Amino acid sequence: MATRSHSGRSRRGKPGATRQQIERSQRFERARRDSLRPEPDGRAVMYGWHTVTAALQNPARRIRMLLATRNAARRLNEEGVVSPVAPHIVQPTAIDERLAPDVVHQGLYLETDPLPSPAIEDLSAHGVVLVLDQITDPHNVGAIFRSAAAFGASAIVTTRRHSSDATGALAKVACGALEYVPLVNVQNLARALAALKQKGFLVIGLDSSGEADLASLPLRRPLALVLGAEGRGLRQLTKETCDYVACIHLPGEIRSLNVSNAAALALFIVNRSA
Repeated sequence: MATRSHSGRSRRGKPGATRQQIERSQRFERARRDSLRPEPDGRAVMYGWHTVTAALQNPARRIRMLLATRNAARRLNEEGVVSPVAPHIVQPTAIDERLAPDVVHQGLYLETDPLPSPAIEDLSAHGVVLVLDQITDPHNVGAIFRSAAAFGASAIVTTRRHSSDATGALAKVACGALEYVPLVNVQNLARALAALKQKGFLVIGLDSSGEADLASLPLRRPLALVLGAEGRGLRQLTKETCDYVACIHLPGEIRSLNVSNAAALALFIVNRSA
């Protein structure tokens, strides 16, 4: 019985092909895939229509490589999305092979340099920033980015370690929000919060143990909302650095929310009150 490769094609090749021809074809296919494989140099990987097109239209992005199926390339042209690099036209399986199983890429795959990380000192002293205390789940962080973009947040602050890279699944869930909300990477979260306070930010930690209801606090801008990982919540030093530790009052039987939902609700409360 013929075995099959990851892409589902038979390793025997075309009917009647000799073993030498099959091996030559397999070497060519491996070389083709290797030429499209991302380099281990910190490039960000993006896929999906909204994620990739937003990145292509961001002049701050340095695009390295774009793979597109014929249908996706045709849609880019029809919608006037111009890529700074010519796309490689590939079969969908060429993108499938580069991603985890069941990933929905919609015929687009992009490799790009990460966007530059601003310094805490460069943040606007008039807006709202979200600070993530060791939230590592890329789906949660991606959803937080999307809410931040929807509510006009100025930036998202996270640590270089114990955080999720702005690539892959995170970028897909963010749905283009990475192009609109700067990501600030810091070495030490407590020192970053202290720097925000020196800039005049009111720093509020969100935690189910908080005694005050967020909506009842004297909210003002600039404001930093600090969110912790699900389960563990905010670390003790993070709590001690905040001006307030607050909860979000919920009238139902369940008293806590997924962290990305909590971020969206907190941003709604802040935008209504401050």
